[in-house]
Amino acid sequence: MSSIHYRSTDVDGVKVFYREAGSEGAEKLLLLHGFPSSSHMFRDLIPLLADRYHIIAPDLPGFGQSDNPKVNSFDSIADTIERFTEIVGFDRFAVYVFDYGAPTGFRLAVRHPERITAIISQNGNAYVEGLSEGWNPIRAYWEDASQANRDALRALLTLETTRWQYVHGVPDETEVSPDGYTLDDYYISRPGAGTVQLDLFGDYKNNVALYPMFQEYFRTHKPRFLAVWGRNDPFFLPPGAEAFKRDIPDARVTFFETGHFALETHAIEIAAEIGEFLG
Repeated sequence: MSSIHYRSTDVDGVKVFYREAGSEGAEKLLLLHGFPSSSHMFRDLIPLLADRYHIIAPDLPGFGQSDNPKVNSFDSIADTIERFTEIVGFDRFAVYVFDYGAPTGFRLAVRHPERITAIISQNGNAYVEGLSEGWNPIRAYWEDASQANRDALRALLTLETTRWQYVHGVPDETEVSPDGYTLDDYYISRPGAGTVQLDLFGDYKNNVALYPMFQEYFRTHKPRFLAVWGRNDPFFLPPGAEAFKRDIPDARVTFFETGHFALETHAIEIAAEIGEFLG
């Protein structure tokens, strides 16, 4: 079994923490996590794939062990991760995107389609039909960026809500380790972290505005594409997964009977899908 190494690097003044495993000569695979997690969410997946791929999983700026950014936007996160891939030597790679990792990874693909060998989307959305009513409080903030609407979103930063994101839609909650959501709560409760997250809630509307651009990339370049989706996700609905086939007819879409954090219950099955997909 390949060892996992835990490293940090400076990216234009921002410390980016990352996990690395596998042989440098193997096919490269970049793992991009989502809210409110960190690369810790890949703790079970990495060992299952590291014997076949060179894997790097960074903590996005503002998350986990990485620094909080000065500019709290998805454009700035993508700028940092783009530069990060250059620093660590990921010139051509497959990318696994989840939640916030999707608008980050899709930006990288649009900017540099020649670098992307394949895309794996695990509940990583790019279509309006994939957005559930769970987004309504955040939509209210997009439409009226009042202090009251901003403060209302602080409920999304509590341990109770984070745990709910992990267990909602999971048939057996005892299969979900408390370590993930407890660690996430620790990270987003640190001084200054809440401000970053509230800013990103507000900025997410710019991701939705970019959906047509992402879709144009899919239609034009038709990357190898695998969607592995928790069917019971309260935020990103199954129609969002199926929609990829509209622009990439050969896209492969697989659903699992679980929720948003599908790796918590189906890491082995998802690793098998990735192995068959990438070859």
